[in-house]
Amino acid sequence: MNRIWDLSEHGSKMAVIDEYGRQLTYADLDSEAHALADVIGHRCLVFSLCRNEIGSLVGYTAFINNGIVPVMINSHQEEALLDNLLKTYCPEYLWVPADMKDKFEGMLSVYEARDYCLLKTEYKKQYPLFDELGLLITTSGSTGSPKLVRQSYLNVLDNAQTIAEYLKLDDTERPITTLPMNYVYGLSIINSHFLVGATLLLTEKGLMQKEFWNFFKDQKATSFGGVPYTYEMLDKLRFYRMELPSLRTMTQAGGKITPELHEKFAAYAHDQGRNFVVMYGAAEATSRMGYLPPEKAVEKKGSMGIPIPRGKFTLIDAEGKEITEPFSTGELVYEGKNVTLGYAECGEDLAKGDERHGKLETGDMAQFDDDGFYYIVGRKKRFLKIYGNRVNLDEIDRLIKGEFEIEAASSGVDDHMFIFITEENKAEPVKEFVVGKTKLNPSAFKVITIEEIPKNESGKTLYNELKKYYE
Repeated sequence: MNRIWDLSEHGSKMAVIDEYGRQLTYADLDSEAHALADVIGHRCLVFSLCRNEIGSLVGYTAFINNGIVPVMINSHQEEALLDNLLKTYCPEYLWVPADMKDKFEGMLSVYEARDYCLLKTEYKKQYPLFDELGLLITTSGSTGSPKLVRQSYLNVLDNAQTIAEYLKLDDTERPITTLPMNYVYGLSIINSHFLVGATLLLTEKGLMQKEFWNFFKDQKATSFGGVPYTYEMLDKLRFYRMELPSLRTMTQAGGKITPELHEKFAAYAHDQGRNFVVMYGAAEATSRMGYLPPEKAVEKKGSMGIPIPRGKFTLIDAEGKEITEPFSTGELVYEGKNVTLGYAECGEDLAKGDERHGKLETGDMAQFDDDGFYYIVGRKKRFLKIYGNRVNLDEIDRLIKGEFEIEAASSGVDDHMFIFITEENKAEPVKEFVVGKTKLNPSAFKVITIEEIPKNESGKTLYNELKKYYE
């Protein structure tokens, strides 16, 4: 399988409208995607530097629908990390915004369309690609790791189908982009809506910009998606007072929303006759694993819901045995066709087959209630989701130690990281360094100076003792 959608099926229906009024029908998109794919002419690896722009969308469609394997990367990716990824995986082509092509000296532009350029690289080595490998996503564009998630065509198609099913999507939907295309949540919105012939409203503008809401109203957007931070911002914007008659559905994923905020938006949706759908997922499961049906949004606040159609959740204890008693904590395990092939950490890994066989140990600790609804209560490993981006806390500590030659201990909750150090004069430089590395909003990080990092007798940091500084 190397085709996700039959775009010609939707023909003259509008596929995409951007913030400048430019638009493409499904037939147009199919034609332009084929033109780009024909220039490449064979299955190979392409780095796609993504923006929420038509050129980026044409590239993704061309690649995923014609057997060309894209590595989806944010166009604002830090240069050092991008260089590392390029040297690690040696793609045959780059698909980049036209205003960035001068950054890639020595690469020949062989095709241009929609303000994007196809650049031919000079890498001599081309790594073999597993037949079912469909696309590659960075696990955490934040800390320099070359690790990629390997997603198959079946993974992408199955997850798009289940999302379209439980959200009851049809061709009257007009989702507006609030998430980047290189992020699995943002990509899943494109995949699922294109399956049903909906119209994507494409913008690089953010929720805090007046132009976003003008575009939303002018084009009668029916839905948007957001991470917890999105909903924190909407709460501050007094979103509840906005006149948005076209809005039908709000979805939330990318980390656990607070029960208080969950309740606010669920109540608003209920009162307005709209849907608020909390979801649970990971790049390792293509995108979605669980969702909370909108009719349960108020009653089950704080829950991430039930498995998606044809998916399965189980909880396992420390010995690997299944937990069957409600309100007992265990590691959440998911099974489904959307569980991805595994990771790639070097070019040779692109030839690997399916290493997970439909089963994913999520690393999240969870419970289920008497009705079978699941609640995330913690994490087995030390990472946070910051505005939907997974950030490894141990890696942050290592980077700080390497840069400043000081001890650091990172902790916190989703969207709020607290970094503990013992030298007050390093607080601001440490924060600037972490913000620079992660490329995330500075408001997510706070550096706290303490006399000493608490440790046990074997020298392990006692992270629980740090909670008193921020709880």
